[in-house]
Amino acid sequence: MNKKTDVFQLTILSMLLAILIAQTFIPMLGYIPLGPIDVTIVHITVILAAVLFGTKTGSIIGLAWGLLSMLRAYMQPTPFNIVFLNPLISVIPRLIVGWISAVTFNFFSERISDKISYAITAGIGTFANTFFVLGGIYLFASKAYADALGISESLLLGALGTVVATNGIIEIIASIIILPLVALPLKKVVNRRSTSL
Repeated sequence: MNKKTDVFQLTILSMLLAILIAQTFIPMLGYIPLGPIDVTIVHITVILAAVLFGTKTGSIIGLAWGLLSMLRAYMQPTPFNIVFLNPLISVIPRLIVGWISAVTFNFFSERISDKISYAITAGIGTFANTFFVLGGIYLFASKAYADALGISESLLLGALGTVVATNGIIEIIASIIILPLVALPLKKVVNRRSTSL
């Protein structure tokens, strides 16, 4: 990899980070309030980075999203997002999303078309985010989150299951539709740029 390629990838990485910041702090751009847990489309940016540039970049963008999630919880605290001050809930799951999305895409793209690989990766990456974030809430902040919901801790698992069935499904469908539409043309640009450098 030459210096021009490094500069190009660094430029793209900077743009993705800027998009993450905008999605995190501009209302309705990345987080859409719907019940106790916002519907998010921020993970699509992380998955996009992963499918375009691989595990390292996917993990970096995922880590950045996690840190921004924690910062958002600090700057704009609510009874529901205060649990994201815990990095086991905010940071680690988002790091995993970036890594697992790259691994998933690499596996499927060697066997089937990129378009289908993008859709599968979008679904798996989105599910991973939902699973690990809600799992983190259940394992590390169950009492605080149950109190925020106004329910007993024993009912929290069912409440989180409802989130999976509503927010989670919406996020998966949105990702499966949006990611291929964005990734296919961008991948051509990245490949063309890489071969010309």
